[in-house]
Amino acid sequence: MTAEARMREKLMLGLEPTRLDIVNESEMHAGHRSSPGTGESHFRILVVSAAFTGKSRVDRHRMVNELLADELAGRVHALALKTYAPNEPIAS
Repeated sequence: MTAEARMREKLMLGLEPTRLDIVNESEMHAGHRSSPGTGESHFRILVVSAAFTGKSRVDRHRMVNELLADELAGRVHALALKTYAPNEPIAS
């Protein structure tokens, strides 16, 4: 299973999002000193979930990081997160 598929499964089960976008940006970092060259190291994630209602941005990011702890300890080097509760405007 790819890192993207594992992350998608964990976030779907843990947060029950109404929207989940995962974009693999690893190619943009190929050749960078910190890039492991696996093709699965840098991701951008947008999550909309009722689980975020009333939570600060820091708490929301902690929730995602806890769900993806195994991936972050392994081949995933970087996550760019946008986390929203339903009915919050999504910034571009």
